[in-house]
Amino acid sequence: MSEAQDRAWEELSPRYLLPVQRDAASTSVLPGSVIDPAAVFGRSAPLIVEIGSGQGHAIVHAASSRPGTDFVAVEVFRAGLARTMLDADRAAADNLRLVEANAPEVLEHLLPEGSVDELWVFFPDPWHKAKHNKRRLIAPAFVPIAARALRDGGVLRLATDWEDYALQMRAVLADAAEFAPDFEGEWAPRFDGRVMTAFERKGIAKGREIRDLAYRRRPRS
Repeated sequence: MSEAQDRAWEELSPRYLLPVQRDAASTSVLPGSVIDPAAVFGRSAPLIVEIGSGQGHAIVHAASSRPGTDFVAVEVFRAGLARTMLDADRAAADNLRLVEANAPEVLEHLLPEGSVDELWVFFPDPWHKAKHNKRRLIAPAFVPIAARALRDGGVLRLATDWEDYALQMRAVLADAAEFAPDFEGEWAPRFDGRVMTAFERKGIAKGREIRDLAYRRRPRS
């Protein structure tokens, strides 16, 4: 990390970073170590979770624009989390907390069942080489843990600039009994709650089309 990021981690992590009980790995989550969002934020409010928040541009903008909603950013790269803290501090985004952990374990072990109103996965690593496709996050194994975290009627929002990954996302969710499409036609309209980031502009500049998808959590039986 840069000197500024090191300093941010030291000074701001007590305020923004959620403590996580670890299992075997340094970014794992110990099963059974569930948090209480109302206790974390000191209130009961809608909760939005972004998986793979990167440098935090999207979620800091969202949190500072929507003070009545609580946000959790999940990321494994410490430099990105440090940058997110810096920007959150500048924006006085007190309704944002960060988690340094593997996303599937956060959804499965850290967040209470049915506690999330919206789950965002914007521009996840495409693992674009065919031999690496199996590492992609949006795969059949992701569906039940996302469904567990979302409340009934909650929304899963996805976006990618890789066409074959977009097709994979759509195929995976089409087979998911827990979710129903929240759009008409082939693709969802661009989510207007997602700020345009440098990452998205770079994809557009390279001629890649941005594709959005949105799915609503069906009522639990």
